[in-house]
Parts: sequence; structure tokens; C-alpha cells
Amino acid sequence: MSKKILSVLQYIIFLGLGIGLVWWQLKSMTPSEKNEFYSSLEKANYIYAIPVVIMSLLSHLSRAMRWKLLLKPLGFNPALKNLFAVTIIGYLANSAVPRLGEILKCTFLSKYEKLPVDKLVGSIILERIFDLLCFVVFIAITILIQINLVGNFFKDEFQKVTSSGSLNSLIIKTILLIIFLAFLFLLIKKISQRFPDNFIIRKIKNFISGIYSGITAILKIQNKAAFLGHTIFIWAMYLLQIYVGFSAMESTSHLSLNAAFSVLTLATVAMIITPGGIGSFPILVMETLVIYGIAQPYGKAFGWLLWGANTMIYIIFGVLSLILLPYINRNKNENKQGHITTENF
Repeated sequence: MSKKILSVLQYIIFLGLGIGLVWWQLKSMTPSEKNEFYSSLEKANYIYAIPVVIMSLLSHLSRAMRWKLLLKPLGFNPALKNLFAVTIIGYLANSAVPRLGEILKCTFLSKYEKLPVDKLVGSIILERIFDLLCFVVFIAITILIQINLVGNFFKDEFQKVTSSGSLNSLIIKTILLIIFLAFLFLLIKKISQRFPDNFIIRKIKNFISGIYSGITAILKIQNKAAFLGHTIFIWAMYLLQIYVGFSAMESTSHLSLNAAFSVLTLATVAMIITPGGIGSFPILVMETLVIYGIAQPYGKAFGWLLWGANTMIYIIFGVLSLILLPYINRNKNENKQGHITTENF
């Protein structure tokens, strides 16, 4: 099969992937949610989409640069263009299946940069742990800068959770998960001690060792200030996307940066609990904006608008990244093939 035919097939497959994801997201909505989504799109001022897209891409670029800093102590120096492309592909995958993006990021980067997957997984785990800590700090800042308004909201929500018994259920599930992981760890350790030379056991031990090396990379980062700077920049871009997005709707155009802090907090929760935030994203955004006097229909419409903008960014630029990755690495592959051919002679 010629290269041209393969290229055409790649375009068709990746374009079909993007269209399929849009169809799946829309299919997951109820009829009333579809009406709200389309209504919010019709009434929006799309001039504000330009800075939102730019800030979104800048945040992904900064995340790719931060990942590069994590990989440097491991002796890896992947091209920034590849890190940026696989980062967006990761977001695209997470829009359909939670945490699939982390797997694909490591897989694609390993393929094009010839890096060990285990160490890449370790760096991703570390990055997610660090992001979780940053999210906790962000919640604290959100509450502190508007303690009376948001503090009471979180207090009421916490009381609802505790009164419904959801908190007890969450605690029980967490304890069971810890027990299961501890049992699994002891079981693997026992088997590895009994069969130290087994091929599968060696593979598992090497993989775990690689993950550990990736996780401990943060301790060896030479430029910790740059790592922290990228982290602050990433969250600042997330925040400003929402703040600028307020201006896209007349009903939310008067909202302050404080409201953007609150929306980002709950929107992040939505992205965690459902794939791509489908369904939960507009509801949590609506509940947040009610605190600031925004009527529920307008709050939910803004939630759908914000969700739609982010989803389309992931789909468009994620599919583009999938298409372009083989081409931006073609010289590397050709050089490698030429080197192998020369060696054979």
C-alpha cells in the first residue's frame, strides 16, 4: 500500500474519531440538555472564543514544558512539539474515557521519542499528585478570598453529603481500596521472593522500579522555580479562560474574578467525576453561579457554553495532533531507517 493511500486513511480515521466523539457527547445528553446547549450557543458572543482558545493552548504548551522539566533528570530530552501534541491527545482521550489520556500520552511519546514507558508513567503519576495538591490549594484560596459567600456554600454542601450518608460510603470505599492495594502489594512481593528469576516477575519489578524513578524525578529537578512558574501559569490560564468567558453572555458579563475562582473549582470537580465533564459540568457551574445571583437557566447555559468550547478545543486540536504526529517525526523515522540500512551493508 502506497504512502499516499496510508496518509488518506489516517486522515479519514482521525477525522472519524473526532466526529464520533462529538456524536457520543451529544448522544449522552438528554433532550432538554441538548436544547439548553444549542440555545447557549446561539446567544453567545463568539469574539471571546479567540482569547479563550489562545489561553487554552498556552496552558497545554506550559504543561508540556513542565513535563519536559520532569523528564530531564531522568536523562530524557524529548522534543517540545511531541510533548505538546501528546498532551492535547491525552485531553482528547480523557473526554471519552477517564485516565485513558495518561496511558496514550505515555504510549505515543514512547513511540516517537523511543523512551521507556515505565518512567513516563512515573512522571505522569507525579504530575497528577502535584496537580491534586495544587487543586487543594486553589480551593483554599477560593474560600479565603470570599470566606462569607463561598464558605457558607461549602458548609451547606458538606452538611448535605454527611446527612445523606455519602461521606460514610466514601470513607468505607477508600478504606477498602487501601486494604486491597496493601494486599496486592504484599501478594506481589511474596510471589517475587518465591520466583525471583521468573520472566514475568522481572518485567513487573522493572516496570515498578521505572515508575518509582519517574516519581522521584521531582527531587532532582534543577530548575524548581520554572516548574512552579509553569504550574502557576497553567492555573492562571484556566482561571482567565472562565473570566473572559463571562463576557460571552450578557447575563454573566458583570461577574468578577472571584466568581471565576469558584466556577473553576467546581468545574474541575466535574471533569474528575464524569468523562469530559459530560452532564455534571453545566450542573455544577450552574449551582456555583446561583451563589452570585445568576438565574439557573443562565448559569446552566454558561456551563454548557464553557463545556462546549473546551470539548471542541480538545477534539479539533487533539485530532490535528494525531494527524500531524507522524509527519513532524518523519525525518526522525527516515534517519533511523537509513541508519539501519547502512548498518546492514
